[in-house]
Amino acid sequence: MFRPRSTVRNWLAGLLAAVVAGVALTAVEPTPRAAHAAACVGTSGVTVVVDFAALGGGVQVGCAPGDPATGLAALQAAGFTVTGTARWGLAFVCRINGKPTAATEPCVNTPPVTAYWSYWHAPSGGSWSYSTSGATSYNPAPGSVEGWSFGAGAPPGIAAP
Repeated sequence: MFRPRSTVRNWLAGLLAAVVAGVALTAVEPTPRAAHAAACVGTSGVTVVVDFAALGGGVQVGCAPGDPATGLAALQAAGFTVTGTARWGLAFVCRINGKPTAATEPCVNTPPVTAYWSYWHAPSGGSWSYSTSGATSYNPAPGSVEGWSFGAGAPPGIAAP
């Protein structure tokens, strides 16, 4: 098919402009990260501590700003990704930030009592208390601290900030 030179040139110029614009948008797009990667100040939100030590990682602290309605909402608002189980959904937290991996725990039903995410509460600077409520039914107060620790039910490895 014959196209006049000016049509081909215009088409190539348009294609080049689209490619350059796409690369520019990709280059300036911020990378996802924790919403607030530090403890909350005062009662500005709920501090969330996640202890990955049993999974070969460290302890991460985030801030869920404002007054999240549930412990699960606080965990997510602090920038952590959550996977529930096939049977219970997010009512039973199986993975936080992809840990443990799917090869280790398929998240079909509840994990064993020796390898699960235990859920804790503390006042700011206070002692950890094991949660008697699930994360979808507990309403943390602004200024309080939520804790998550993987293993056999031990509290997070750091003091509540």
